Amino acid sequence: MVENTAKARRQFLSIRDVTKTFQLGADSVQALRSVNLTIDKGEFVCLIGASGCGKSTLLRIIAGFEQPTSGQICLHENTITGPGSDRGMVFQDYALFPWMTVRENISFGPRQKGLAKKYIDEITNEHLHMVGLEKFADRYPMQLSGGMKQRVAIARVLANECELLLMDEPFGALDALTRESLQQELLEIWERTKVTVIFVTHSVEEAVLLSDRVVVMTAGPGRIEADVPIELVRPREVSAIDFNQVRREITQRLTSHVAPRELKAVA
Repeated sequence: MVENTAKARRQFLSIRDVTKTFQLGADSVQALRSVNLTIDKGEFVCLIGASGCGKSTLLRIIAGFEQPTSGQICLHENTITGPGSDRGMVFQDYALFPWMTVRENISFGPRQKGLAKKYIDEITNEHLHMVGLEKFADRYPMQLSGGMKQRVAIARVLANECELLLMDEPFGALDALTRESLQQELLEIWERTKVTVIFVTHSVEEAVLLSDRVVVMTAGPGRIEADVPIELVRPREVSAIDFNQVRREITQRLTSHVAPRELKAVA
């Protein structure tokens, strides 16, 4: 049974000894160093770490927007060499097409695949319903709130039938109430679709609330500091004692490698 489990983990997403170095003029900056991680199909995994630890860089390499300097990332044992419809990315700034309506944004992927109009309409209507935007189907992004725009961005990715949903701080620019609402909606969508999610966040609370596992990364160059399974029963309550115990443990892991700075007195 152990061997079968290991094989299944290798067959979905495998990050193998990935290092990424950027050349900035005469200087080179190492963003990632020897990152190894395996993610199961259907898992919800959060990446967390200080700014500059390489979380977003790792996500972009998985998406195929960047290439690693060394190492490789495999999906179903196939090395990722560029973007693909099997992976979809949701950004903090939504990245919607402003000249397209909500319906047109969501149907973009199916239309690019050349699917029959009837099938495109079915997919689009299904995902409009999934994110509760049927009444806003003919509006343009500029006519939507931030929360609505992010719903459209999520629906557009899922309508393209991706297996892996990559989310780069998607709720970071939203107010607290909208963020909380979208967190719950995302969990409902994940439970319904069984899509695999890799979610970048700065918030320990958000990571514990959403994920099956929290992967803690060190300050740059980014490495895996800890891979913490979250075994709390869903739905989770942020005020619960066990929730806050897990949150404290992850916070300690997150700050354990950061040297304390002495505060200087102001004259």
